[in-house]
Amino acid sequence: MSNNNQVEQQIQQFRELLEEYNYQYYVQDAPSVPDAEYDRIFKALQRLETEHPELLSTNSPTQKVGGAALSKFDQVTHQLPMLSLDNVFDSESLNDFMQRVMDKSALVETAFCIEPKLDGLAASIIYENGFLIQAATRGDGLTGENVTENVKTIANLPLRLRGENIPSLLEVRGEVFMLKAGFNKLNEGLIAAGEKPFVNPRNAAAGSLRQLDSKVAAARPLAFYCYSVGVFEGDLADSQYARIEQLKNWGLPVSSEVKRVVGDDACHDFYTNIAEKRPSLAYEIDGVVYKVDDIALQQKMGFVARAPRWAMAYKFPAEEAVTTVENVEFQVGRTGAITPVAKLKPVFVGGVTVSNATLHNKDEIERLGILIGDVVVVRRAGDVIPQVARVVVEQRDAAKTTKILFPETCPVCDSDVERIEGEAVTRCTGGLYCEAQRKQAIKHFASRKALDIDGLGDKLVDLLVDHNMIKDPSQLFSLTVQQLSSLPRMGETSAKKLVNSLQLSKKTTLARFLYSLGIREVGEATAANLALHYKTLPAIKEAGIESLKSVSDVGEIVAKHLYYFLRQDHNLDVIEQLLTAGIHWPEIKEVDVSELPLLDKTFVITGSFDAISRNDIKAALQALGAKVAGSVSKKTNTLVAGAAAGSKLAKATELGIEILDESAILILLGK
Repeated sequence: MSNNNQVEQQIQQFRELLEEYNYQYYVQDAPSVPDAEYDRIFKALQRLETEHPELLSTNSPTQKVGGAALSKFDQVTHQLPMLSLDNVFDSESLNDFMQRVMDKSALVETAFCIEPKLDGLAASIIYENGFLIQAATRGDGLTGENVTENVKTIANLPLRLRGENIPSLLEVRGEVFMLKAGFNKLNEGLIAAGEKPFVNPRNAAAGSLRQLDSKVAAARPLAFYCYSVGVFEGDLADSQYARIEQLKNWGLPVSSEVKRVVGDDACHDFYTNIAEKRPSLAYEIDGVVYKVDDIALQQKMGFVARAPRWAMAYKFPAEEAVTTVENVEFQVGRTGAITPVAKLKPVFVGGVTVSNATLHNKDEIERLGILIGDVVVVRRAGDVIPQVARVVVEQRDAAKTTKILFPETCPVCDSDVERIEGEAVTRCTGGLYCEAQRKQAIKHFASRKALDIDGLGDKLVDLLVDHNMIKDPSQLFSLTVQQLSSLPRMGETSAKKLVNSLQLSKKTTLARFLYSLGIREVGEATAANLALHYKTLPAIKEAGIESLKSVSDVGEIVAKHLYYFLRQDHNLDVIEQLLTAGIHWPEIKEVDVSELPLLDKTFVITGSFDAISRNDIKAALQALGAKVAGSVSKKTNTLVAGAAAGSKLAKATELGIEILDESAILILLGK
């Protein structure tokens, strides 16, 4: 055997030995060798890999020290959305959830897989043929950040799975968190170095996971526990708890507190017991998660818009504190929502010092009966968002309190405010003009589904607004190459390309133009229906609320948003300036119904596709007259199902709805 082969064999032996030691230490909680022996083998492997760099592998245990720093995180689209969980805060609400499960299962008692709700950061980790290839944060549930290099440094997470029958593709989901002991040690080091310590382990974990330099993440005491499976190719158990056991057998870390229980009493007992153990646990938790154990029943129950119907988080009581309301300010959000914010005498609650708390809206102010100067109880709802829970009326001093007056015009741009009947939120109507909404309005205007201005990304919009170069979308078209070239990291070539893109974007469609204005509730489909119905912009501007309601997909609320938006002088001025700048579209002619073979048909699209994007399928269906909805119902005519189709496919099958795969929809669309 050659010397090189001997070295390669030695390296492989060291790697397998270290992987075994990691498994014993982190998964089985039964280390077989002292730390000194582990360190000796680790350093020996490190030395051999340094001497033979051609034999270095990205899945070697030595790579957990981190690599070169990144300039930014790439975006990752989750193949299956990472949904949130609905929360309950009392035993009666938990009983209601379990009763709903019982009703659906038709069983006397239902089994639940129960786990402590870890207080960290949700992450998705993908293994291909047993090797870790990608890790991403939850993000907004649809798109997260690629944090693969940082996740690889997490000590208790294997870079390669072990055991038998490992799926060729396996996405595990779980929580990145920081152990209490590691958090305390980290803060001690930061304080000793004269740096600001982290407030709590959750913030420390989130901040560490999002370090661009993975060496920094590697130096932080991060840990990971799995709690579910996303996409996979292969065989998995038909029980939630059995799947957790499978993950554990493949070398993945899971909480030792996960249990499978049957019946209401056992569910409540778990909550009581874990609440008592909470102070002694090695990590922070903020509640208990209940999941239906039977996977088939999970699929039968399905999902609501943002959460599964088969799971529920029972949160521990939020921490509360008493303080004084010193003032109330009104903030205008990116969508024009006007939110009253109580300015509080600073108070320490839930691990942080709180000086602001949301009052949500006008109704909440009236419900609380709150006055400036009142003594109030502040709660960190869900241990995250500070809010005023109640007023301590007994301590009110009438001579030191004043009434809270909700503004009649926008605090930022002085436009009229509106509150649509049936809505709780009051909003500024100066959408294209209001400084608070400026950046969001311009980003939406330039987005791919709107005017599709190539080269005008979010960061460039921020720069343009921050440098006072644009105040509304119409001013984009007067930008010069010289102006743009003066911006940081904006060369003349890039500036010329953007100016050219702006000119090209002037030719659009009435539907895209309507969508680009960012009118609340007016999405692509609604904009297309309005354009098809009225044919011209003046006709839309002149339409009354009742007329607007006659358009397909336009109800009372959408009609009012549109009506009031088009009666604000600020908005009309910007629209006129956009038209003056040269934005135009072809005349919309009367369409022969025979040219719309899918008229009055409702489609739903789910899953992922190889040869065509979901947006292109949607646009093609709408061009043929179809309505594309977001959820499956009895009114759905056809479901277009791509790869990894989930609950929508199950529901469509249950309702007997026509289902088309990718090849079938391509044939239907003539592609």
